[in-house]
Amino acid sequence: MNMIRLVESFNLFLAVLFTVAYFYQLVYLVIGLVKRRRWKQAEAAQYHRYAAVISARNEAGVIGELIQSLKQQNYPAHLLDVYVVADNCTDDTAQVSRRAGAIVYERFNQNKKGKGYALNFLFRTLAREGRDQYDAYFIFDADNLVDPNFVLEMNKVYDQGGYGAITCYRNSRNFGANWISAGYAVWFLREARFLNFPRMLLGTNCHVSGTGFLISADVIRENKGWPYHLLTEDIEFSVGCALKGRRIGYCDKAVIYDEQPTTFRQSWDQRLRWSKGFYQVDAKYGAQLVKGFCQKPTRKSWSCYDMFMTVAPGMLLTLVTIAFNLVMCFACLGQPMYIIRGIFDVAGSFLMSTVCSFYLGLLLYGLLTVLCEWKQIQIPNYKKILYVFTFPIFMFTYIPISLAALVQKVEWKPIYHTGSQKTLGKAA
Repeated sequence: MNMIRLVESFNLFLAVLFTVAYFYQLVYLVIGLVKRRRWKQAEAAQYHRYAAVISARNEAGVIGELIQSLKQQNYPAHLLDVYVVADNCTDDTAQVSRRAGAIVYERFNQNKKGKGYALNFLFRTLAREGRDQYDAYFIFDADNLVDPNFVLEMNKVYDQGGYGAITCYRNSRNFGANWISAGYAVWFLREARFLNFPRMLLGTNCHVSGTGFLISADVIRENKGWPYHLLTEDIEFSVGCALKGRRIGYCDKAVIYDEQPTTFRQSWDQRLRWSKGFYQVDAKYGAQLVKGFCQKPTRKSWSCYDMFMTVAPGMLLTLVTIAFNLVMCFACLGQPMYIIRGIFDVAGSFLMSTVCSFYLGLLLYGLLTVLCEWKQIQIPNYKKILYVFTFPIFMFTYIPISLAALVQKVEWKPIYHTGSQKTLGKAA
């Protein structure tokens, strides 16, 4: 009976811990549902000067489209420069970028590979050449397409002052390609609608997500470049902002369209890097975040808690819990039959409820995201419904990825893009 009580107590403890720790995200969900999605943004007092920065490796097939969309912004052209770092390219990315009107720097360094190093190279080069006279920088990936009002809308939020960075609404240009690209797309729309939007309304820190974000030039100068080189440098930057009390805002009307992987091999490589990067962030900043949210309640301490729960290895802890129940099932085999039956009942019920809760929770999140963002998803209606049901399956594939990232050495690998077109529709 002691073994049965042990299993019951352990499972109950973990269930209560997870519920309490992540309950605030249900509050975010409710806010995202009941609040008006858009708010009227005051016109900016001035047009600020910006540089759009693109780190690209062998992206000749898509980068011209991005530069063209930046050149067609509804914003004074003389206040927006476009820079490309052609990073270790073996194709004609640099030439295509120059023909499209970008200022191009070429970088060759096989020892320090990745977006973080490329950004640091550019920011330091601009400072050295005296060409860093900007108010802020936009960071894009080569496969992005940018809504014509992107810079105009971001400028309105930046002009309010006080933001070290601002993130945007991230849609997908190949949402309907297959269940893999749709899985990414739903995840990023969920992040915008049910995480960053409520955070902005509540005045707490939003989180930067990979691409399509603004960084104040003051932050770049303070950091003497871009010192974030973990495999998830965007999350590392967000953690740094939380710890330093820098504000990260969100602009709901600034829209980018991002191309998502469509093969499982590419998806595996990308999400393996993300998972490994999260573990790296946990190891490097976990203790500092705990210290940060254990202080007197403030916006900074809450941002540290929110950031800690974002990077916490929740999937790994869930797998540990499942493994514990399985081990207890095997360990009890030498016990009397009533103990075996009792443990199998408790452990089996827990495992079944965990899997069902995980699937149904993701299904609900996917359904609410698709329904709330229905008009922003430019694919046939039947596909919207279909991909609601495949979204949990996509997320379940994180289980082996999380395990592999725990033990496997992971290096940055480029994700090659095809340039599959997504026509820019009405701003989200």
